[in-house]
Amino acid sequence: MDATHRMVCRDDLFNPLTSMGLQLSCILVISHFFHLVLKALGQPGPIAQIFAGMVLGPSALSNFKPIKGFFFQTTAADFYQVFGLFCRIIFMFLIGLETDVPYVMRNIRAASIIAYGGVFLGFVFGLGCSFFLQHQLEVDDHFKSPYVFSLMLILAYTASPVVIRLAGELKFDTSDVGRLAIASSLIAEMTCLLLFNFMLACHSRNLFKYGFYCFFLSVLVMVINKYLSNWFNKRNHTQKYLKNTEVFIILSFVIGSAMFMEWANYNSIMNCFVIGLMFPREGKTARTLLHKLTYSVHNFILPIYFGYIGFQFNGIFLNNWGNVLIVLILVLLSIGSKIGGTLAACRYLKIPLNEGVLIGFVMNLKGHADILFIGSASKLLIVWSPKAYNLFLISIVLNTLISGPVVAFLLRKEERLFGNMRTALEIHDPGEELRLLACVFGPRQVSPILGIISGLSGSQTAPTTPYLMHLIELLQKCRTKVSYHEKEQNELSDDEDYGGNDVIGIHEAVDTFTAETKIFIHVGKAVSAFASLYEDVCNIAEDMRVSIILLPFHKHQRIDGKMDNGKEGIRTTNHKVLRHAPCSVGIIVNRGTEGVPGFSQLLGSESIQQVATLFFGGPDDREAVAWSRRIAAHPRVNLTVIRFQPASLLSSSSVHNSHTDNASDEDDGMLMALSRLETGNGRNEVDNSFLTDFYNRYVTSGQVGYVEKSVNNATETVAALRGIGDMYSLFIVGKGGRGHSPLTTGICDWEECPELGTVGDLLASSDININGSVLIIQQHRQLKKDLMGD
Repeated sequence: MDATHRMVCRDDLFNPLTSMGLQLSCILVISHFFHLVLKALGQPGPIAQIFAGMVLGPSALSNFKPIKGFFFQTTAADFYQVFGLFCRIIFMFLIGLETDVPYVMRNIRAASIIAYGGVFLGFVFGLGCSFFLQHQLEVDDHFKSPYVFSLMLILAYTASPVVIRLAGELKFDTSDVGRLAIASSLIAEMTCLLLFNFMLACHSRNLFKYGFYCFFLSVLVMVINKYLSNWFNKRNHTQKYLKNTEVFIILSFVIGSAMFMEWANYNSIMNCFVIGLMFPREGKTARTLLHKLTYSVHNFILPIYFGYIGFQFNGIFLNNWGNVLIVLILVLLSIGSKIGGTLAACRYLKIPLNEGVLIGFVMNLKGHADILFIGSASKLLIVWSPKAYNLFLISIVLNTLISGPVVAFLLRKEERLFGNMRTALEIHDPGEELRLLACVFGPRQVSPILGIISGLSGSQTAPTTPYLMHLIELLQKCRTKVSYHEKEQNELSDDEDYGGNDVIGIHEAVDTFTAETKIFIHVGKAVSAFASLYEDVCNIAEDMRVSIILLPFHKHQRIDGKMDNGKEGIRTTNHKVLRHAPCSVGIIVNRGTEGVPGFSQLLGSESIQQVATLFFGGPDDREAVAWSRRIAAHPRVNLTVIRFQPASLLSSSSVHNSHTDNASDEDDGMLMALSRLETGNGRNEVDNSFLTDFYNRYVTSGQVGYVEKSVNNATETVAALRGIGDMYSLFIVGKGGRGHSPLTTGICDWEECPELGTVGDLLASSDININGSVLIIQQHRQLKKDLMGD
């Protein structure tokens, strides 16, 4: 008898776990199959995962009794709910941690207007149709108020996890329209959850009291996380990442607070999101959490969660035209409210119609907390009939299945429109956000790169979003007779995580930079052979929609001032990036004297840095000036634009520098000098127009200095450069594109590195003594062709 009892207990304990594990495995396998099929049709991963769940659910395979008996056991529902709860806790915390808070704060007005446009119209539509659908959905009059409110919330709701995942799959999450849609979805979701929790709090006095406890607990966890993060950052100073036990401690506080809210009959989604949102972003703690959670959430938790949404889809309830009509009404009301409200908001914000339609369908993605509105979270307010629950669930799934492919179709149709339009700074509004990708191969190159990032981020009104990519050469593994357990600890870490101890040095430099400047840098890595490393750089730049790529020079300066060769693979990568880059590229040559490398002084000193931009003419030099106007906004930078012109032209002009007594004569003289410069192929007109605008905007206001140098040939150009070599901590110059200019033709006789151009190669060589670093700029090739064509 005891043996039989133990067997029954074992079956009750393990059968639901076994079935759940097998079900999750089947969802992952089938969703991968659907993803391979639907990806060819341009459909994102969440759609494939929902389809996989539908295949396993009661609408397909679970119609067979053996399969149904295995998956739908009497005790399985509790296991599924607990598993779903832990999934929601983890990925909502991660979503909060990944949220671009500065962008949301800058665009809070536009995102709120779009979010509340759809929410308001959803409330209106829900209230209007609730009386008609009440009888059809078999809702008792006793639950009339909760039913009406729940229907309004369902129509107004947007599932931010689905939006974020879809945007990431379709690669428009870094575009302006994608980021705005994600911010709007978060605002809409949090608003609906806040209203839902408020409705629960009003249900009874005890719940209202517990609401204060939940609020206090959430604030307490945020404070604890702040101190834990700082402590763990200092404690693990010499480690790449936090230990697993430390990660477990942080997640325990998050899970504990969420479990308390669920015990108090509140929804914990908002709590987890806000805790992640308020978590300190600096240091190893946040970096470790992102490293540990991102892979598991994106590859396991979210696919399973979306699959389980489809698994609950029960098409049996569509067995009559009445139910089909109800589902059709719910779907049309949801699409109509989101499209209508979003288009009205976009019209008010002067957002183009095609972008408004795309955002409207994105905002119609559902399948997260709205399922809880009709599920266990609403059990205190209303008891849903099986018919009402399943018809609501079917409409939620269909909304996502309809909106997802429509969004994919619109993006394919308007691929060029939603692509990266800011591929160079010459056409970039100086007041807009600047997105840049900086690449390093080791800790030695971090300091000059961070100096340039700091200079470009100096403006108080123009935000900068920098990304730092650690490029790691993929080496062929050597055979060893040493067993895995006999390896030293540092060997294990190098084997498990590419980059070795360089990672620690890079992270430490970035963390120090962030602490001093309050500029947050997104750090990542790319591991590949040197032959294909450039592809990773170009792909990441395209995905991140950056305007500029910063690369380190393959040479480094010795103590005696001479330039020493580094890895040839670095030079090869730079060559290929310059050839294939989807945006403008800059190469930083780190030079200096007395142990202080050039422009890197901007990070460790309060002294004013003198920066010179050399202008000979052409698209690359115009791009160099465009970079300079961002650096000139830094409060500790004095910028001077030095224009090299033939002596004959300069002598006939009244302009010699920017400090002429008569401003009107100065401007007229400068325009005369510009008009006489002959470079051919229409470059003269473009250069004149660009420099005139720059002069009127920056030089006349005193923000930038302007000097003209009189030279006749390349020899005099070299002499002039030697004369100013010790005056500036940074020289900015274009790579080329000047045609056969007499001012630079002949310098190439000493050319060692063609990727730097004639002037850049001279400044980077050991043949010339300069005290400053050199930044060589190449404008995006396609833009260069377009401007030359014009």
